[in-house]
Amino acid sequence: MKHILSAKNPQVKEWKKCLTKKERDKTGTFLVEGFHLVEEALKANAIKHLIISEEIEMPAWDYGDISVTIVTKEIILQLTDTETPQGIVALCEQYRDEQALLTGKSFIALDQVQDPGNLGTIIRTADAAGIDAVIVGDGTVDIYNPKVVRSGQGSHFHLPIIKQNLPEFIEGLKEKGVSVYGTSLENGVNYREVPAAESFCLIVGNEGNGVSKEVLLATDKNLYIPIHGKSESLNVAVAAGILMYHFV
Repeated sequence: MKHILSAKNPQVKEWKKCLTKKERDKTGTFLVEGFHLVEEALKANAIKHLIISEEIEMPAWDYGDISVTIVTKEIILQLTDTETPQGIVALCEQYRDEQALLTGKSFIALDQVQDPGNLGTIIRTADAAGIDAVIVGDGTVDIYNPKVVRSGQGSHFHLPIIKQNLPEFIEGLKEKGVSVYGTSLENGVNYREVPAAESFCLIVGNEGNGVSKEVLLATDKNLYIPIHGKSESLNVAVAAGILMYHFV
């Protein structure tokens, strides 16, 4: 077990870089903060290095051969973007298993969803609903953005979240006979009129503009959720949750 007391330590600087998308993409790693997320990462054997504040007591977990470094509260603050971090951070490996693209039967795809909270909530809901994989199209917020990871509440370690070009991905699904449903008021049908399918892909879109026309043209059918009150629309994560549970 190592001890690092200076925030200027080269190792600390390397960890801190993982708060940027560029470094996450380069190294295939990301940081998680807090007892719950770290424990989920530990269960998934995803932790490369564990960083714990000298002010807290190490939880009674089975750490195996994971390397642990004790640091100051100041260093923990530099490795997180929360105001009151819990004092435990893990450097984790990104889940890159794309086998679900070949074997999966249920998918939720995101077209240019930009709010980190929405993406994290959709990932968490897909996990709860038993969806086989989350597909992230171009223009969507980074999967491993810290706010996305916090909103996901550990689901990043439970199911594949895969970046894909959506038109190409849709084409591949249709060749396998998977039903592809977009979401749109225009030329759409009430989702209740469409029965659950054994294999399907649901596509939800940008918070302001919805699913792009290019993607909608490639779907088998487009769905809408009726609005009974005066609100103009549903939050994209809420809409995704309704549709996922309907289809499963």
